Amino acid sequence: MRPIILLTLTLTTVVSAHPDDHPWRPERLLPREDPFARLDDAELPSPNRFRAASGAPGPDYWQQQVDYDIGVRLDPIAHQLEGHEAITYHNNSPDTLHWLWVQLEQNRFRPDARGELATTAPNLEHGMSFDGLRRHLGRAEFQGGMHIERVVNDRGESLPFVIDGTMMRIDLPKPLKPGGIFQFTIDWTGVVVPDDIAGRSGYETFDDGRTLYQIAQWFPRLAAYTDYDGWQTRPFLGRGEFTLEFGNYDVSITVPDTYLVGATGALTNPRKVLTSAQRNRLAEARDSDTPIMIVTREESDGFVDATPQGEKTWHFEADNVRDFAFSTSPAFAWDAMGVQIPGQDEPVMAMSMWPKEGDGLWDQYSTHAVAHALESYSQTAMPYPWPVAWSVNGVVGGGMEYPMMTFNGPRPEEDGTWTERAKYGLISVVIHEVGHFWFPMIVNSDERQWTWMDEGVNSYHQFLAERSWEEDYARSRALPRSITGYMQDVEHARPIMTASESILQFGNNAYAKPATALNVLRETVVGRDLFDHAMHAYTRRWAFKRPEPADFFRTIEDASGRDLDWFWRGWFYDTRPVDIGIEDVQTWRVSSGEPAVKKAADKAEQDRDEPTTITEQRNVETARRADRFPELIDFYSTFEAHDVTPADTRAWEKLLGELEAKDRDLLETDSLFHVIRFNTNGGLVMPLPLQIVYEDGTVEDITLPADLWRSDHRRAAKMLIRDKAIAHVLLDPNDELADVDRSDNRYPPEIEGSRFGLNPERKTTNPMREADKETKRSETASSMAKWGAAAATRIAGDDDRIAALFAESPPRDGWGNPIGVTVLDLDDTTGVARLVSPGPDTLHGTPDDLSATLASDGTLTPLLTASERPEKDGPDTGT
Repeated sequence: MRPIILLTLTLTTVVSAHPDDHPWRPERLLPREDPFARLDDAELPSPNRFRAASGAPGPDYWQQQVDYDIGVRLDPIAHQLEGHEAITYHNNSPDTLHWLWVQLEQNRFRPDARGELATTAPNLEHGMSFDGLRRHLGRAEFQGGMHIERVVNDRGESLPFVIDGTMMRIDLPKPLKPGGIFQFTIDWTGVVVPDDIAGRSGYETFDDGRTLYQIAQWFPRLAAYTDYDGWQTRPFLGRGEFTLEFGNYDVSITVPDTYLVGATGALTNPRKVLTSAQRNRLAEARDSDTPIMIVTREESDGFVDATPQGEKTWHFEADNVRDFAFSTSPAFAWDAMGVQIPGQDEPVMAMSMWPKEGDGLWDQYSTHAVAHALESYSQTAMPYPWPVAWSVNGVVGGGMEYPMMTFNGPRPEEDGTWTERAKYGLISVVIHEVGHFWFPMIVNSDERQWTWMDEGVNSYHQFLAERSWEEDYARSRALPRSITGYMQDVEHARPIMTASESILQFGNNAYAKPATALNVLRETVVGRDLFDHAMHAYTRRWAFKRPEPADFFRTIEDASGRDLDWFWRGWFYDTRPVDIGIEDVQTWRVSSGEPAVKKAADKAEQDRDEPTTITEQRNVETARRADRFPELIDFYSTFEAHDVTPADTRAWEKLLGELEAKDRDLLETDSLFHVIRFNTNGGLVMPLPLQIVYEDGTVEDITLPADLWRSDHRRAAKMLIRDKAIAHVLLDPNDELADVDRSDNRYPPEIEGSRFGLNPERKTTNPMREADKETKRSETASSMAKWGAAAATRIAGDDDRIAALFAESPPRDGWGNPIGVTVLDLDDTTGVARLVSPGPDTLHGTPDDLSATLASDGTLTPLLTASERPEKDGPDTGT
C-alpha cells in the first residue's frame, strides 16, 4: 500500500466581514438547484417547421406582406391630415383568414382611450412641473383620434368594420385562403397632436408663428399576423411600440409650396419640388465626405417669410419596409453627405433637417452622427440596405425611429451655446435612433411584446458605435458598472423577459440591462471573435424577417458554439444580481516528511498560531519554585515535542525504503498549492476574472469559466499550482461582471481609505431679524419714492442734472446707506432712472441689493432683489 502524502496548511485564512442586508441573500443556504439546466418549454417554445432548433428560420417560415399606395394632404391651418390609402394584403400564411385587424394608434389621443383611462395618477404631494400640468390639461382638452370615412374593396363595395380603441376589425366578404390577395381602400382624417401633449409625433409652433410637423403612426396600418401569435391585437397604450408587416410603399404628400419634406424612401420627383440649385447641391453632397447645405438658413428664412401660393406634392417610394414617417416645415435647414456602404453601388445619403433653434449644434454634429451610425452598424450588424437615412429635429423631445427616418430632440441654449450633455445627448440619440433602422426596422422583432429585442440589442450596438466616435466617450450605458445600482434593487425589478407594458424602470430594464448583458457576453463569457460572428449570423438570418427571443438565444448559441442557457436564465429570466465574493485563499505545500524539516515547520506554525501570551510576557521576571528546588525538574520539564527522536529518524528511513524513486521525488516538490474559494452570495453564477499578485511583485491574469459552478451554484473552489507565494487576489479587476458589491472582491481585504468634507456653518435667521429687514426695506422704498417724485421730471435723460441733484440731496435707504442712481437712455421704455440700495450688507453688487425703476411720472416699480426679479430684467447697477 502506498503511503499517504499529507499536505499541510502554511498560510492562515482571513475571514472578511460581508454586509448581510441585501434582499437577494437568503437567510439560509439556497437549495442545490442547477443553473446550468437546459431551458425547457416553460421558457422557450419547441422548434418547429417555421423556426428551427438552430435559431434560423425554418424551411416553412412565412410572413405576411402588406403594400400601401397612400395620398395624404396636410392642412396647416387646422393641423389635420386627410388621407386615402389603397392596401394590398398578401396572405402568405397557411391559414384561412376571415377578417383583418388594422391599427389606429392615433386613437390613443382620444379622451376615452384605453391608454388614457389606464394611466395612473401622479403623486401630487410632490407637486408638478409647469410642463407636466400643461400636458395633463392639454390631454384632457384635446379631441384627438382618427376618423374613418369609408372602407371599400377594390370594386368600391363597403366593407363592414368595428373600431375598438386603437384597433379596427375589417370583416372580409369571403375567406382569404392561403396564397390569396385582398385589395381594399380606407379614407380617413386625423388631427395632428400638438407639441404640449405629443408623444412620438405631432407639431410644434414657435413664438414667431413658424410650425414644423413630425408625422408618425399617422395612417391605418395592418396588424401583424404571425406563426406564433396569430393576430397581434394588443392595444397601443402608449409605451409598447409597434408590430408591423413588411411591404412596398408609394406615398404622395401634399403640403404648402413653401414647405420642405423629408420622409421614408427615395424622393422620385425632385424636379417638381426642389430648385435646380438644391438638386445640384444634392448631387454634390452624394460624393462628399462632409455635410453640404442643401437648403441654407437664409433660404429657409425666405420660405418662412413667404406666403404660400399653392401646394406641392412630394412623391416617395420605399420597398420592403415596415412603416412610413415624414417631417415637413418651411423652417428647416437641410444638409447631406454621402456614405459608402459595403455592397451598395451608390453612396447612402445621410441627411438632417432642423429649425433655427438647432443652429450650431445640429449643423456640426447631426449628419456626422448619422454617417457614423451607418458605418458602425454596417460593420457590427450588416450593411445598410436603403438609399437614405434622416435625422430631423422637432417636436419629439427624445428620439423616435422609422425606416430611413429618425426624429431627434436635443437643441442648444437660446444664446447658441450648449452643454456637454446636449452635445453628447444629440450624438447618442442620433446614433441610437439610426441604429433602430437595423433593430427593429430590418430585424423585425415584436416591439409590442419584447421591447428588449429592439431597444436592448440596439443599445448594445450603439455602445460599440460610441466607443469608435472618440476616446473616453462621455456615456457609459452598457458598461457593467453602470447597471449595478439597478440590479441591486431587486424589489423593484422585473425580468428582461417581461411584456412591454408591464416593465418597471423601463430604461434600465429594456435598454441598459440587455445591452450590458450582451457586452458581458462579448467581453467575458464568449469572447469578441465568437460573439461578433454570432451577432452577424443573427442579423443576417433574420433580416427582413420576424425573430422571437428563442430565435435570438438559439442563434447566438448555434453560431458561437457555446451553451448559454445558464446566462439567459440568470440575466433574462431572473432579477437576482451578480454578487460574487472571495471567501478565502489558502496556500498548501507538500510536507517532505523528513523529521528535522517537518518538526521545524510544525514548531514554526505553532509559534505563529499560538503567540506568547501577555501573561507569559509579564511573568518573565517572576520567581519560580522550580528554580529554587532543582530536584523538582524531571523529563517532562525539558521535553520538547518538536525535537527529532531516533524513532522519528528510523520511521523516515523505513518510508524512504518502501517508496519508488518517482514517489520519493514528489516529496521534494517545491510547488505551492493555492486554493481560492468563492461564494455567489445568493446571486448569479458568472465567469471569474482574477488578478493574482505574487509576493515577488509579478501579476497573473486568469479567467475561470462559469462551469466552475456546475456542482454547486452557491460555492466553488479552484486550486492553482504555482511556484511562488500569493500576496493578494483580486476578483473582477477590470469591472466586467456588474458585481453589485465589490467589497469582498479582494483577498485578503484591503483597508479602505476615503475622505470627508467640511461644511461651513450655515447662517441662520429669526423672525425678529426678518421683521427688521422688512421694516428697513419699507423705509428704503419710501425714501426712493419721495426722492423719485421730486426728481423724475427734472432728470429725465440728463446725466449732469442727476449728478447735481444727487449731490444736493442724496437719498438713503433704511440702513442709512446711500442709494445709487443710474439715468436710463431716453429711448428706454422701462423708465428714466434705476435706483439701487446696497441692502443690509452695505455693499453694492451683492445678492441682497434692492432696486426699483423710476418712471417719468415719478412712480416706482416694486423694490426687489435680483433673485426676486424675472430673469429677463437686467442686472442692478448704481452710481
